Amino acid sequence: MKGQHYYKTTLKWTGNKGTGTANYRAFERDYTVSVNSKPHILGSSDPAFRGDKAKYNPEELLVASLSSCHMLWYLHLCSEAGVVVTDYTDIATGTMIETENGGGHFSEVTLNPMVTVKENAMIAKADKLHKKANELCFIANSVNFKVQHKATCVSEKE
Repeated sequence: MKGQHYYKTTLKWTGNKGTGTANYRAFERDYTVSVNSKPHILGSSDPAFRGDKAKYNPEELLVASLSSCHMLWYLHLCSEAGVVVTDYTDIATGTMIETENGGGHFSEVTLNPMVTVKENAMIAKADKLHKKANELCFIANSVNFKVQHKATCVSEKE
């Protein structure tokens, strides 16, 4: 094993409206995530579960984690392979299925990276590197559902 890395976050519930969880409607689902001196992430549950639609929910953050992990590995692999990426945008989607007991699980996440490379000759290699990035992504390797990618790659010179 190469090494272990430890991560520490602080989560603080901010949704007590004065009576705590006295009943289902008595509290807000809001929270703050903080990590050292970084900006706070304001979160809530999905609006379908009485959350604040203006704040990030855990499901969105999971999809964003998969998307960003893939992108960071992909850019790393491209730089090593001589593929010059000049733009990268991913509109990632995830499907969560609610279960009868009130819980749920993700069935899949699909990454849809739109990549621009410097030259036409780089497109084929750029396309192949998504598979390797998916294999190396720490987050994708930690979930129990399929993470697919449907990449589009174009050249600046087109």
